[in-house]
Amino acid sequence: MKLLIKNGRVVHPVTNAVLIQDLLAEDGKISLLERGLEVEADQVIDAAGLVVCPGLVDMHVHLRDPGLTYKEDIITGSAAAARGGVTSMACMANTDPTVDCPEQVAYVLEKAKQGSGVQVYPIAALSKGLRGEEPTDADALKKAGAIALSDDGNNVDNANLMRDVLIRARRLDLPVLCHCEDTSMVAGRAVNEGSVSRQLWLEGRPAIAEEIMVMRDAMLAEETGAHVHICHVSTARSVEIIRKMKKKGVPITCETCPQYFTLTEDEVLTQGSMARVNPPLRTAQDVKGIIAGLKDGTIDVIATDHAPHSAEEKARPLTRAPSGMIGLETSLAITLTELYHTKKMELPAIIRRMTTNPSDILHLPKGRMSLGVDADLTIFDPDEEWVIDPEQFASKARNTPFAGRTVKGKVKYTIVKGEIIYQDA
Repeated sequence: MKLLIKNGRVVHPVTNAVLIQDLLAEDGKISLLERGLEVEADQVIDAAGLVVCPGLVDMHVHLRDPGLTYKEDIITGSAAAARGGVTSMACMANTDPTVDCPEQVAYVLEKAKQGSGVQVYPIAALSKGLRGEEPTDADALKKAGAIALSDDGNNVDNANLMRDVLIRARRLDLPVLCHCEDTSMVAGRAVNEGSVSRQLWLEGRPAIAEEIMVMRDAMLAEETGAHVHICHVSTARSVEIIRKMKKKGVPITCETCPQYFTLTEDEVLTQGSMARVNPPLRTAQDVKGIIAGLKDGTIDVIATDHAPHSAEEKARPLTRAPSGMIGLETSLAITLTELYHTKKMELPAIIRRMTTNPSDILHLPKGRMSLGVDADLTIFDPDEEWVIDPEQFASKARNTPFAGRTVKGKVKYTIVKGEIIYQDA
C-alpha cells in the first residue's frame, strides 16, 4: 500500500522547520519526503494549503474501560481520538477493576485492536487499587505492556511509598506520572480557592495543595534519579517550581491541558459542573503563568486529560458532580486558536508539545517526521473555522465547557501506519 501526500506544509517538530514537501508512505513507513515527488501510489492526497505533521500523541486520557463503559470505552475513545488527529494515546489506570495487574494490561491491549486504528498504550497503576498503600508489581506490568506508572485521579499521599516506587521505576526505566494535590487539602472540594469559591460560599481547592506535591515529587525525583512527570499543571507557582528543578538537572517533565491556558475559575459561575475539573480552573494570573511555561519549554507537553462522564452525572449540582472534561476531539483546535493564531507560539513548538515530547517521555517510537518511521500523520487546515458541537462527537460523552465556541483549526485526515483512519467529510 502506497499513500502519496502532495504539496503539504510539513512540520518537522525536532528541527523547527516548516517545508512545502511531498510525502510517500509505503508499507506503513515514511519512505520518501521531498519536494516534487513523481511516483505511483495507490492513493493520493492533495494537501495544498494544509499542514502535515506527525500524528498527535496524547499521553493522558481516561477511556473508562474496563468497568465504566457507560461513560466511554476503548472503541468510542479511539474513534474520538481519530477525529481529533490523535494517532497514539496513553490511557490511565483508574478503571473498574483498576489496571494494576498484567491481566488488565492485556485486556486494554486486546480491546484496542477492535478500535479505529489509533494506538492505545496502557499506563498501569502505581499502587494496588489506587489506594496508595501497596506498590504494584512494576516489573510484571512492564513485561505485560504497560509504558508508565500512575495513580492519576488520586494523589499518592504516602511519600515513602512514592519513593520506593520511584526507586523501582528508575531500575525499569519507567516514567512515573504524578497527580499532585494534597488529599487532605482538597477532598470533596469542587472549585479553586479564591473569589469564585467565596462567591459560591464553598470551601475551595487551594493552589498550594498542588504546589506542595509538585515540590515533594520533584525532590523525590532529584533524590532517586527516577523520571517524574507532573500531570495537568494548573498554577503559575507549580510552573516556577518545575522550572527551577529543571535548571538543577532534576529528571522532571510536565504537561498541561487546553483548559488551563484558556479558561479561568470564572467559568464555573456560568457553566457550573461542566467547568468542574481536578485540578480546578485557576486565576487569570495562573493562565499567564501556564502560557509562559509553554513558551519557554518548562511545560513539555499539551495533553487532554480526556475525562468522560455521563450527561446524568454532569447534570448534578456542582458539589456532587464528578470532575473532568473531555478533550480528544477539540484539543488541537483550541490549542491552535489560543496559542498559534494569537501568535503566542510558533507552529513547530506547539506540534512538538503534542507529538515528539510526549513520545520521548513515554519512550514511544513516534512523533518524528523522518524516513523509516511509522507513517502516523495528522493533516489539518490551520485556518478553517468551526463551532464545537458536542452532539457531533464520536465520544460517548458530551461534557465540555467549550461547547458553542468558535475555533480555528480543523483535522482533515488522521493516518496510522499509512492507512487513513479518519477523513473529514
